[in-house]
Amino acid sequence: MVSLLFCALLLGGLQVESAPSADEILFLPGLTKQPMFHQYSGYLNVSEHKHLHYWFVESQVDPSTSPVVLWLNGGPGCSSLDGLLTEHGPFLIQPDGSSLEYNPYSWNMVANVLYLESPAGVGFSYSDDKNYVTNDTEVALNNYLALKEFFRLFPEYSKNDFFITGESYGGVYVPTLAEIVIQDSSINLKGIAVGNGLASYEGNQNSLIYFAYYHGLLGVRLWSNLQTFCCPKGQCSFYDNPNVNCTESVTEAMNIIYNLGLNIYNLYAPCAGGAPGEIWYEEEQTVIHHFGIPFPKLPTHIQWGKKLLHLVKTQKKVRLDPPCINSTASRIFLNNPYVRKALNIPPEVPEWEICSSEVYEHYGRVVTDVTKQYLKLLSALTYRILVYNGDVDMACNFLGDQWFVDALQQKLQVTRRAWLYNDGNSEQVGGFVKEFSNIAFLTIKGAGHMVPTDNPRAALTMFTRFLKKQPF
Repeated sequence: MVSLLFCALLLGGLQVESAPSADEILFLPGLTKQPMFHQYSGYLNVSEHKHLHYWFVESQVDPSTSPVVLWLNGGPGCSSLDGLLTEHGPFLIQPDGSSLEYNPYSWNMVANVLYLESPAGVGFSYSDDKNYVTNDTEVALNNYLALKEFFRLFPEYSKNDFFITGESYGGVYVPTLAEIVIQDSSINLKGIAVGNGLASYEGNQNSLIYFAYYHGLLGVRLWSNLQTFCCPKGQCSFYDNPNVNCTESVTEAMNIIYNLGLNIYNLYAPCAGGAPGEIWYEEEQTVIHHFGIPFPKLPTHIQWGKKLLHLVKTQKKVRLDPPCINSTASRIFLNNPYVRKALNIPPEVPEWEICSSEVYEHYGRVVTDVTKQYLKLLSALTYRILVYNGDVDMACNFLGDQWFVDALQQKLQVTRRAWLYNDGNSEQVGGFVKEFSNIAFLTIKGAGHMVPTDNPRAALTMFTRFLKKQPF
């Protein structure tokens, strides 16, 4: 921690008067009309050899008074530009891969949003030594150093309210970063928000079996076996159960959930490109449609990890695509040489991919539960926390995150109720919310893993109320 603070002091000692003009995006290809707000793209140097790419979009209202929001996509190893271009950025990529359309529900309607590609090796972020072995602890520190560099380059935003947000493996990134930031009074942290986040491996995986059964995916025979072999004395453990029969039953359930071609990010959405196999071979590259470690201690997943490592080492080029997600348009757009030039990407930086197989395979998952980080934030009694979930996601399901929030044992303020939003015609039920002291758990009805993609109006309503400390 001493070295961390020393680095921060060094970064903080260099003063810049205003935003770096060299990073400003003056013309972004794909738009019929350039935006009225300012936007910037460049690099935040977190060490002599690590360079994290950022894309910063100023608020469409008053940037000087709007909060600054950091957004982190998950993986680990996936790009936050996916969040910008397909979820809640000011413009959304179109299927042709060359045109952008303005997003009327962009989160920069109410905030300045910083999209950070982290860790190095993800998207346009890179390391000079090409060493992309990292872990949760190092990523949290590097993200903190990136924030310090951002506020050095953009000192005019240093006093604005600041929020850390993210989704998926952002469930680890966000609270571990916040745990460091709360020690630095120069950053005006006001709260965190995590969407469909991984908060606990055990909770996520235990709850997934219940989710699958009660959504009609598992038959009566399999459910009976799971109850018999995995639930002694009524206490179910599907995560790390030594019973061999339980392991076999969980493996059978896992194969249904993950290997049949169901869209794990939205149970009721089609699988882009059709039900995929785990491995495809395209011209000059191997494409892997596999993500997450839903049951990391099952023999089948240990075998898969070894297989992935072998592919990364032996194949000329390996591309890691989330299953049932079509990232072609974003990949075409961001690898357009005119777009790269507009974003100030050096020519030697490799092509953009939605996820990095190298980062993913070599990533050290040292944080398996973030209860400690949440309790530390909650004990300060000053930070606003939102845990939200699209309720048809299977990658990080709502039930596991609901269990996680309940287990924090905070004082209940508002009992579980429906929350409403305007869909453009009338008030509609957006989902359900349960509010405790300084933390709320909220669901978005009918949305999957990427909530702003599936229900942008509801997502913006939720986000606005969160930032403004309004009742949900």
